[in-house]
Amino acid sequence: MEKIAIVTGGGRGIGLAIVRQLAQDGFRVAIMGSSPEINYKESLDKIRETGAEILYVSGSIANSSDRQLFVELVVKKFGKIDVLVNNAGIAPLARVDLLDMSEESFDRVIEVNLKGTMFFTQLVAKQMISQKREGEKKGTIINISSISSVVSSINRGEYCISKAGVSMLTTLYADRLAPEGIFVYEVRPGIIDTKMTAKTKDKYNDLIEQGILPIKRWGKPEDIANVVSLLCSDKMTYSTGDHIYVDGGFHIQRL
Repeated sequence: MEKIAIVTGGGRGIGLAIVRQLAQDGFRVAIMGSSPEINYKESLDKIRETGAEILYVSGSIANSSDRQLFVELVVKKFGKIDVLVNNAGIAPLARVDLLDMSEESFDRVIEVNLKGTMFFTQLVAKQMISQKREGEKKGTIINISSISSVVSSINRGEYCISKAGVSMLTTLYADRLAPEGIFVYEVRPGIIDTKMTAKTKDKYNDLIEQGILPIKRWGKPEDIANVVSLLCSDKMTYSTGDHIYVDGGFHIQRL
């Protein structure tokens, strides 16, 4: 039986790579994105040309009504939800010193990255619980976090705090949902070549050249998608609450 996956923020970058990979894996994929579908038409049409079924709905995970409507549309069209990939997230509008961070910037980032992820997961988890179990697990939830959940960047503290919160959400939901047969994981990308990192390209090029990463290259969105593909498979049925770094080995402490 075909499986249904939801990917938030799936129109570009890491999210689009995940959509492409899950479609290749045989999933029917529903995307929730903050921009109109026309902005991503070319990329999504290429995936659809492979025979994959893609549903795109414009909305914000920070908006309760948008979240509710999206889940209702997915269930109405596909009948169930097997996988949720919480990928949607935003960076601060400007990088400023921690002592100068504004409440407005903090609230904006937390509302999407943490609050939106929290309550969207809650909504989808309840839907998954209501479904009949097929195989060893009833559902899979994957949070795309960041090395920033544990690495300090004092000029974008609100982002780090939001991702640290997502790490705890992973632990909490893994604990709560394991008895239901729903497994929860966290993926922590490192320096990935996306629009979000475009403005800091020169900085990271220099750091990579200096040897900050054991695997001496930029990460690609496909590197994240490959790990998500594994976690969505039936090959991990005795693990939950785990985090996986996809960071070129950056997390290794070295002398």
